[in-house]
Amino acid sequence: MSALRFTKDHEWIRVDGDTGTVGISDYAQEQLGDIVFVDLPDVGKSLAKGDEAAVVESVKAASEIYAPVNGEVAEVNQALADEPAKVNTDPMGEGWFLKMKIADAAELDELMDEAAYDAYLESLR
Repeated sequence: MSALRFTKDHEWIRVDGDTGTVGISDYAQEQLGDIVFVDLPDVGKSLAKGDEAAVVESVKAASEIYAPVNGEVAEVNQALADEPAKVNTDPMGEGWFLKMKIADAAELDELMDEAAYDAYLESLR
């Protein structure tokens, strides 16, 4: 069963076993505007929770994507090198950034589920 969790920085992680797929929420990509470039980490890189995991550049600004939990980069979405706009068209699907091997599943409990994230977004409006 995959669980979806969110950070206050608008990253999401979809957990499947001990692997998490990381991307940004619809809200985040709307704030960024048209994404023109994505800088992905190297496979095998260790990330601590809150570390810069990737960088997205949009027509408005460059923005860091942070690791939602501790872990190691297992895979990156190479399709984004050629088509960074996938982040705009499908941020919760084909626009994912990286997959990471999760070091401590207990850290996921510190993140928001979808209902809590929706409530958080309402508080920002």
